[in-house]
Amino acid sequence: MAHKFKQLLEKIAKEKAPGPAPTFSILHLLRAMELGAEKPIGRTKLSAELKIGQGAARTIISRLREAGLISTSKMGYTLTTKGLKLLGEYRKIFQEKIKIGEYELINAKHNFAILAKNCGHKIRSGIEQRDAAVKIGAKGAVTIVFKNGRLTIPSVSENFARDFPSAAKQILKLLQPEENDVIIISGADTPDLAEQGTIAAAWTLFDDC
Repeated sequence: MAHKFKQLLEKIAKEKAPGPAPTFSILHLLRAMELGAEKPIGRTKLSAELKIGQGAARTIISRLREAGLISTSKMGYTLTTKGLKLLGEYRKIFQEKIKIGEYELINAKHNFAILAKNCGHKIRSGIEQRDAAVKIGAKGAVTIVFKNGRLTIPSVSENFARDFPSAAKQILKLLQPEENDVIIISGADTPDLAEQGTIAAAWTLFDDC
């Protein structure tokens, strides 16, 4: 199911249409679905939330509707049963996304962390996640795996709590990871980019967990 959801959003994002190329990404589509799951939302509000033009917001709504993920009314759009089910699969894996304080491994003003359940076996060096975050404008990302009862950073630290005690204490308190969970932290100059960097990095794991 997760694999199908990822394929569907990637297909929607890549669809070509007459006129200028779309100015939105998979991350915008995902956020649009999260917003539609909460309450009806119109095009103007979506444009403001995603910080994109109204034309792009209109295209997002149109494509999500054509894919059967949302339904529209005078109040705005909401997720369909299909949309809610697919978003639910995403949220089973990515259960927490929180803003955290300054983080000693990333030189950035703003940092976000996300918890990916049971994805530790898919992490190699963490470079793929870092590159995905940087690509969308974040300063970087650090991938941490909860393995054998402790936090580790592949190729950097086998004992995160020993090497970075302050950061480890914060992560354990806020995210409460379990065996084989992954925590990805991304930092940027703005909160929006830090959050988007975290989601972009996590997205690389989505259909593999």
